[in-house]
Amino acid sequence: MSGSVEQFSAFQEKRRATPADYVAITRLDHSTKHIFVLPGIMLAFLLRGGHAFQIRGAVLALVALVCIASANYAINEWLDRDFDRHHPTKSQRCGVLRELRPNIVMLEWLLLVVTGLTCAFLQSTTMLFVASVFAAQGILYNVRPMRTKERPFLDVISESLNNPLRLMIGWAIVDPTTLPPSSVLLSYWCGGAFLMAAKRLSEYREIAASRGRDVLIRYRASFAGYSEISLTVSCFAYGLLSSFFLAVFLIKYRIEYLLLMPLITILFAQYLAIAMGPASTAQNPEKLFRERGLIVTVVLLAIAFGLTTFINIPVLGSLAEQQFITIR
Repeated sequence: MSGSVEQFSAFQEKRRATPADYVAITRLDHSTKHIFVLPGIMLAFLLRGGHAFQIRGAVLALVALVCIASANYAINEWLDRDFDRHHPTKSQRCGVLRELRPNIVMLEWLLLVVTGLTCAFLQSTTMLFVASVFAAQGILYNVRPMRTKERPFLDVISESLNNPLRLMIGWAIVDPTTLPPSSVLLSYWCGGAFLMAAKRLSEYREIAASRGRDVLIRYRASFAGYSEISLTVSCFAYGLLSSFFLAVFLIKYRIEYLLLMPLITILFAQYLAIAMGPASTAQNPEKLFRERGLIVTVVLLAIAFGLTTFINIPVLGSLAEQQFITIR
């Protein structure tokens, strides 16, 4: 009881936010997540090679992405301030510890969104469309009455939409006249859902064990509809779906990439193992670079991707043909 009183008193005695605090709520340190743009750029080069890479377009796309992501983070921190104080690490965010002024937060959000959409418009119509969906997703995820982050399973599915959006942004940098194949978009979406579900699983295991399930639900209402089993099973399902759609894409567009599947499977397994460990970095994806085993697998995957891009293996083509084992 005394701990709750101390926490409440600390919450009441918040200091007025400084300009640095308003910058902090945009979470620019989370920009490492934008690395998911790179596969979109590479795929567009490989599949739509006739288009040229333009530095101006890439810079505009990057600014648009960072601005809109930061706008989403700003309203996330403001609207989640009363919930984050129940989280062991998010309770140290500026939104919890500082007295933020709502008019300044909304002005910050508006300026970032307008800047992001303007840069997207200057890059291409396709980029403007994707950036607009990215901004709208931030509203649906954080703002009531929808606030999808409070609904079990829908929270993961809606948040992971950011993954294929980042892929489309990378693709549009190279070719703004088309969109990536639906199979790779679905694979990217399900892969993102796997990452988000693994993050939820890690939070569930840690917070429920240390502070109790009631505190966990006060932090995020969607956890009322989850259990450790359902989260683990959902990770498994999202991983399978991502691999399935990825295999469809690889068989259709470059069958040599099927040789990457063992490494991709290992990557999924490693990430799930990390999520189930104590003090997991899965809760803070921007810190995953500290996971040496994961990084080694990513490097090996990049090398294998390069090799299978330039080396043709005709015998693999038979995998896409109907064949039967004849018994004599």
